[in-house]
Amino acid sequence: MIRFTAIRLIEIAAMLVLMSFVIYALIGLMPGDPIDLMRQADPRMTAADVARLKAAYGVDQPLLARYLHWAGEALGGELGYSRLFGMPVWQALLPRLGNSLVLMGASFALALMIAVALGTAAARRPRSSLDRAVNLFCFAAISVPTFWLALVLILVFAAGLGWLPASGLATAGGSDLADRLRHLALPVMTLTLASAGGYTRYMRAAMREALAQDHIRTARAKGASEARVVLHHAMRSALVPVTTILALSFGGLVSGALVTETMFAYPGMGKLIFDAVMGNDYNLALAALLLAAATTMLANLAADLAYGWLDPRVSYR
Repeated sequence: MIRFTAIRLIEIAAMLVLMSFVIYALIGLMPGDPIDLMRQADPRMTAADVARLKAAYGVDQPLLARYLHWAGEALGGELGYSRLFGMPVWQALLPRLGNSLVLMGASFALALMIAVALGTAAARRPRSSLDRAVNLFCFAAISVPTFWLALVLILVFAAGLGWLPASGLATAGGSDLADRLRHLALPVMTLTLASAGGYTRYMRAAMREALAQDHIRTARAKGASEARVVLHHAMRSALVPVTTILALSFGGLVSGALVTETMFAYPGMGKLIFDAVMGNDYNLALAALLLAAATTMLANLAADLAYGWLDPRVSYR
């Protein structure tokens, strides 16, 4: 396992280097650069001023030279300055990252609990009324657009009943835990309902396949209780394919949910990455996108390592 993990970490590092160059090139090839935007905002700037600023910031250099300079600075822990926020990249990134981890982490955990409970219950009673109801819930959750679901929740719980705030991170002047939780309720509910349907379908299919295995029939023939059969024998087998799906979606914890964050005016990573790309904030966009990519790849490595614990038949040799 140690050799397998070391090889995968080397592959992840190589992939991050390649992705950093591709992302840097794509952002660098976008029309306009920060200096051109500054000139548009200040008509008093002359062509000589623009040339001097481009030379000072290295914008006049070839793309490869600029990338190598950025990569050298990034390896030393210097990610540059955010033009949009007027502060170092890490100072602009970390608060938004924390907000997204809270929002996405809470919705991820709730959606997973709902999926395990509903998927297992439906798999144990195939073609029953419960199974049909769970399938209906899954199709509805997958089909409903996220922005429409967010609007409905705002109209019902914020505008109609007045129970919860419609947007923001906290009430102006208030920062207590109860107030933060009230502001989190609607976006967490939106993301949970939007993702629970897909997770539940995967869990239901995996559990149905696991319950049909020979070792499950053997366990039942030996007199094992239904709870032990489902939780001890079938659950571990069912979680092997589901773990892959969860690992692939784990990167969303860092990259955020743009639509939900926009609908609820929630300052998270999704809106940050969108604003950085649209505003040609190269340093901030690069750091945020690479962080999301690294998280996704590390989550896939963790899923590969979890296979050995879930299924003893998995070998890393």
